[in-house]
Amino acid sequence: MASLGLRLRKVRALALLLTGLSLLVVLLSAYLRLDGAGLGCADWPACYGALLSGEPQEQHFGVARLLHRAAASLSLLLACTLVWQCRRRPMIESAAAPATLLLLLMLALSALGIWSSDPRLMPVGFLNILGGLGLVSFSWRVVLASRPGSALDQPDEPKLLLRVGAVVLTSTLVLGALLGSGYAAPSCPSFPDCAGRWWPTAAGWAALQPLSILTSVPQAGDPGGVTLNLLHRFSAMCTLILLGTAAVRAMRDEQRRRAAILVLVLLITEVALGTLTVISGFSLGLAISHGVCAAALLAAVATLLRSQVCRQQ
Repeated sequence: MASLGLRLRKVRALALLLTGLSLLVVLLSAYLRLDGAGLGCADWPACYGALLSGEPQEQHFGVARLLHRAAASLSLLLACTLVWQCRRRPMIESAAAPATLLLLLMLALSALGIWSSDPRLMPVGFLNILGGLGLVSFSWRVVLASRPGSALDQPDEPKLLLRVGAVVLTSTLVLGALLGSGYAAPSCPSFPDCAGRWWPTAAGWAALQPLSILTSVPQAGDPGGVTLNLLHRFSAMCTLILLGTAAVRAMRDEQRRRAAILVLVLLITEVALGTLTVISGFSLGLAISHGVCAAALLAAVATLLRSQVCRQQ
């Protein structure tokens, strides 16, 4: 029993380290993608997405790219160790599944990296953005599953409002990934309206499929870009209302209060960062912070979903 407790502590330490590295990978990936695209460049928005107009340029291995590859490589090695620690006998069942999914996701993203040098491939960018968020989510779920006593506790079913809020948050993140991979920021340069529009047009619904090959950046008022931006904003407001209400209700329970407060703070911060990004003319720092905060919010919601009132089996 003492050896199992030691293994749980090792698994938890590895998972915490992987969560930190995953956040670093998300941050560096966002920087490399957005800085390479020219977000907030001097001749904005004319200079934005100029890399889409021709063949992919040769990658320059600056400090950020080298740090990104080092963090990703170290994460892969640690994930292999994590899975071994979870699956060797006696298996830590509560942590084995998310640890295995984390490793499989890392391997998939590593394979996807073959095509990542071409920014015109929207499916690659879309999967990379969602994959980065998945890295943070799965590694944090291992942290939660390796807490002392987690294998003995049986959590109650999450409240309906919290589950619906988590689903709407996921849809918001998917729409955000479509925006980022489609370089659709310039199509909606104003807030709260979107280039003078308040509702998506029928002509813009085609932008919801992520299998396009990009040839240029959507300009202000582009129907597809306007649709994506407005849907993302509407979904974000629904997420704020649903998860915010669920978090306020959860604060009544002492066991869930800390997780609920964290979700509430990250929700407000995420909406504020998204709003400020548009108002500032798409500041690179704010856009990157918006993406990192989204990953942290996903982990915080996972904590709140798990930290229901537990009962002993």
